[in-house]
Amino acid sequence: MPDKTLDAKGLNCPLPILRTKKMLNEVPAGGTLEVLATDPGSVADMASFCRTTGNELVESTKDGDVFRFLIKHTG
Repeated sequence: MPDKTLDAKGLNCPLPILRTKKMLNEVPAGGTLEVLATDPGSVADMASFCRTTGNELVESTKDGDVFRFLIKHTG
């Protein structure tokens, strides 16, 4: 169960990443943030975001048109 969930469905780049960055500040170190998005570009964007910020992309899945990302906040 994630600590927080961000519903970024219907938003296009760069909004899912910007909102993810903002919401991660509300997640405790070691906690997880679930992000739901419909922008296909978010797959590469989330992977790149996690690499550059040092957070861990624990899971990346797709269910229909919705991409789900589980990010572990490293603090």
